[in-house]
Amino acid sequence: MRLLMNPLRGRGLSNPETLVAGETATDPTRALALLSSCPVYSATPLLARDGLAKSLGLFSLHIKDERSRMGLGSFKALGASFAIAALAEERKGAKLLQPGVASEALEGETFVTASAGNHGLSVTAGARIFGAQAVIYLPETAPMGFAGRLRDRGAEVIIKGADYEGAMAAAAEAAANNGWRLLSDSTWDGYDVGRSVMEGYLAMGAEAADQIPTPPTHIFLQAGVGGLAAAMAAYFRSVWGDSPIIAVVEPTEAACLLESIKADGPAHAPGEVSNMGRLDCKDPSHIALKSLARDADAFIAVTDEYVQQAVDFLMDDGLPTSPSGGGGFAGLMAARADQVLGLNTASRTLVILSEAPSDD
Repeated sequence: MRLLMNPLRGRGLSNPETLVAGETATDPTRALALLSSCPVYSATPLLARDGLAKSLGLFSLHIKDERSRMGLGSFKALGASFAIAALAEERKGAKLLQPGVASEALEGETFVTASAGNHGLSVTAGARIFGAQAVIYLPETAPMGFAGRLRDRGAEVIIKGADYEGAMAAAAEAAANNGWRLLSDSTWDGYDVGRSVMEGYLAMGAEAADQIPTPPTHIFLQAGVGGLAAAMAAYFRSVWGDSPIIAVVEPTEAACLLESIKADGPAHAPGEVSNMGRLDCKDPSHIALKSLARDADAFIAVTDEYVQQAVDFLMDDGLPTSPSGGGGFAGLMAARADQVLGLNTASRTLVILSEAPSDD
């Protein structure tokens, strides 16, 4: 495990004006309102795992279980679906929820993105609801079973790029050449649309805050480009203040946020392909990085081997997930084993099980 205590905590990056403008949203009201109008939306469960907590020497462990989210099997169902619904609402206004209108609200539009799978499923589902088309670029490293799942849901799938960044470059080029809407869950210089995707994730944070009986002392959030972690950290700070210790967990092969905090600005994290496929992102989201520089207490990088042990541990407790889905729990295990972050028998911990296991 690599651990970096955040030297920027509370003040943020030294030169945030050099990054794309915008801040992480903290108010879930709009996300909850739009998502609640979707017939497949419902709050996912918050699981109390007393046995796991005891085995780790903790007072309590709560797990926000996203494996059944909106029938897509991942928290990412919230992000793109909200962003597309928000655009449809802007188009149609109050008419959006009238029978027969929503399916035509974005007719003629094409959304394009890069994905390791789950974000692509959300873009495809959101586009279909509102009469739009979806084109999803998958990197060569993505599980190829996702391509079939995406095509079955109506997306056009293109395999291009050696990694996520290569696929994203191809998607951005296709958007520019074809007049399509690029809908990434990241943000970078000149592109801030991913902020809307992050706003959709706030619904999950609001659910968890309502469900948990006592505010946690420690929160562990897995991260790829950082959208989930930033949205959750910003929301939890808004409701619980500075009290919880918030740790961001990344693969050692793609610790772009940890490296960016060390550099006090966006940094590329070269590395091999990680088994945490949905977290295997080498460059951070600008808006997520700005937020996490202020809100996160620590950044943890864990090896593929260690995460697999954590996933096996969860499986033994009846909680099957993928290495990406169990990344936050792996960070908790590693921190407890190394006796860092003040974890002890009085600690009340919160993690997110972000996706279902995949056979792909």
